[in-house]
Amino acid sequence: MGDIEKWEYDQKKITVSQAASFVKSGYKIFYGEFVLFPEAIDEELAKRVNELHDVDVRSVCYMRVPKIVEADPQREHFILNDFHFGTISRRLYDQHLCNYIPMTYHQGPRVAKKYLDFDIVFLTVGPMDPRGYFNYGLANSVTSAVVTKAKKIVVEVNEHVPYCLGGNQESIHISRIDHVVEGKNLPLPQIPALEPTEIDKQIAKHLLAEIEDGACLQLGIGGLPNIVGQMIAEGDFKDLGVHTEMLVDSYVDLYQAGRVTGSRKNIDKYKMSYTFAMGTDKLYDFLHHNPTCASYPVNYINDPRIIALNDKVIAVNNAIEVDLFSQVSSESVGIVHKSGTGGQLDFIFGAFGSHGGKGFICLSSTYHNKNGNIVSRIVPTLPQGAIVTVPRSIVHYVVTEYGAVQLKGKSTWERAEALISIAHPDFRDELIEKAAEMNIWTRTNKLA
Repeated sequence: MGDIEKWEYDQKKITVSQAASFVKSGYKIFYGEFVLFPEAIDEELAKRVNELHDVDVRSVCYMRVPKIVEADPQREHFILNDFHFGTISRRLYDQHLCNYIPMTYHQGPRVAKKYLDFDIVFLTVGPMDPRGYFNYGLANSVTSAVVTKAKKIVVEVNEHVPYCLGGNQESIHISRIDHVVEGKNLPLPQIPALEPTEIDKQIAKHLLAEIEDGACLQLGIGGLPNIVGQMIAEGDFKDLGVHTEMLVDSYVDLYQAGRVTGSRKNIDKYKMSYTFAMGTDKLYDFLHHNPTCASYPVNYINDPRIIALNDKVIAVNNAIEVDLFSQVSSESVGIVHKSGTGGQLDFIFGAFGSHGGKGFICLSSTYHNKNGNIVSRIVPTLPQGAIVTVPRSIVHYVVTEYGAVQLKGKSTWERAEALISIAHPDFRDELIEKAAEMNIWTRTNKLA
């Protein structure tokens, strides 16, 4: 690093306890995003639990239980909030220890700039580079917007954070931050893909039939995207592109198998563009100083207008239930909160706008409820309180292990007919009866 940058770094370097001491009662704090968690500052701030009250702490998808929560099990001092629920936040929510902030993901930066202010932003970053920049690493997302609304910016350095090239707004210069903390340098959390089920494999076969050479992929995390990525890697697809909200391990396999070149993309040509990454060291090592990959803020990556600029966008997303009106619920089982909106609506909308694009909602036809009974995921109506993630006017394709159906341009009875055709056979007669009771179809129409 240069002499000026080194001098400024030394001037701004403080201890962890000093960083935690800045927090006052009533403060609004940002705690970083996803796997980039301020480990040392969180641990030190937890020691001050009895000194503080009404401290509002916000993040995007907590990937570990904060020490401040463990120190405050009655939620008397810290108020935890999350813009996107994962497993950790969902469990905390069930214990009344975390709130969800509804957000359509591509609007996150604009929401922050218009309506949010933070007294302190705590960010986990990689080591400062020779030009005085701290790289945001695995989470560009809303971070670049949040720092513009912070009264104080404190970075916690973790040498394990990969240097992820942009893109745009993927780093922050030392002149823009207030303090530097040298953290505990803990290894980054490992988030391996779930093992695919046999049903995932059947769904994946239907998806692969819809993918063409030159397609631009958006895959999420989980068993289904993992097996889709694996099957694509083992196939003979050519010149695939990547424009995705989340970069995961399966993209590394696709690239190394020679399936991904990005040569047919219209924007970010030859680049694997994304807004955050989460997986294992295989992914983190792949990203480090790799010009193949480009990190962008989410208001670029997830903007449906930007998504649609690439041809043949293939967006693959999961759901909990779909009703016969073709409404998609991906966030709750009735009033029981499970997840957040994330970028699902963004990519379903954007994929439809893409020339040759297809947005897929994928789900197994059934599941076992808490009583061990088999229940259909295609239902007459969503249960009371269920959250509609994708409205019927936006939904494009729905896929189960029994097939894929395209719903655009279809009437309500045609949609019901199509959805029943991919429901589990044991439930089809019942669904037909319910469709008739709800007057979705008339006597002149026949359901399968």
